[in-house]
Amino acid sequence: MALASRRRFLGCGLAGVAAAAAVGLGGAELISSGDLPGKGALDTLDGACSVAAPDLAPYAPPGPQVSGTFYSAARNRAVGYTIGYPPRHRPGSQLPLVIMLHGYGDTHVSALFGLTPARALALRVGGAPLPPMALVTVDGGAGYWNPHPGDNPQAMLTDEVIPMCQRRGLGTESRSGARRIGVMGVSMGGYGALLLAEKFPDLISAAAAISPAIWTSYAQARAANAGAYASAADFAADDAVTHAAALVRVPVRVAAGYGDPFYPGVQALTRALPKRTGGVPPEVSFSNGCHDSSFFTAQEPASLAFLARHLAPR
Repeated sequence: MALASRRRFLGCGLAGVAAAAAVGLGGAELISSGDLPGKGALDTLDGACSVAAPDLAPYAPPGPQVSGTFYSAARNRAVGYTIGYPPRHRPGSQLPLVIMLHGYGDTHVSALFGLTPARALALRVGGAPLPPMALVTVDGGAGYWNPHPGDNPQAMLTDEVIPMCQRRGLGTESRSGARRIGVMGVSMGGYGALLLAEKFPDLISAAAAISPAIWTSYAQARAANAGAYASAADFAADDAVTHAAALVRVPVRVAAGYGDPFYPGVQALTRALPKRTGGVPPEVSFSNGCHDSSFFTAQEPASLAFLARHLAPR
């Protein structure tokens, strides 16, 4: 069901982006640049969407997972969540925390592609196991992880999910006082991960965005998905490109495929990033690939490894 929702959005919602962008440009040029429907089919035919499948075999038996629900005052509804633990750890362990934000049409159950939270933490990346950390997923709805009237998934993360995890010993400060909370996401969740780090750079230690759904204008966003932002003022307040300078203290990784319809927006974002984020250059990965599960899955291990490097106790 989640995959079907995603396909409806990409098949129909991105067509709205095309309609907004089509004025004054030739159809062939738009298809070539990815602004009109049809590029996905062309990319599939010419191999632009082909990416190497990652090794998702765990290096050790995955750790346990804990799932449940809580009433979110910020979202005015009950939401589900899952916390995954790394191999050889269990509830009660003191660990860094990664918040994984799901894409449009997904839930906490389907936030990762081909992986459960615990299995993701048991991956071997680049021949080495990931440093121990916990990973939480939670239901964020379809509002692009930004505040809407009566539904504020961003406040749910900062005021409810993070405190809940910290009460369990996850994402608390290290002995040196270093922050130990990272955020990552795919598509809508990739945008949400960047936005959370921009709004709360004192809370978030590192951010990784896979194929983030970045629009460069409110008209473009509204044409694609009228529910993404409540108003033009809300878009201006939560535009990840406009506020990219806020990431100067937060290490950032961004990955997108050349065949992704959001690629122009992601390019605009990376141009707006500070030359150094969190004291290091931002890690930008552009490569073959489209806005699909193959690319998302291929980029998850590298994104987890990036966050692990910046969350490891110091």
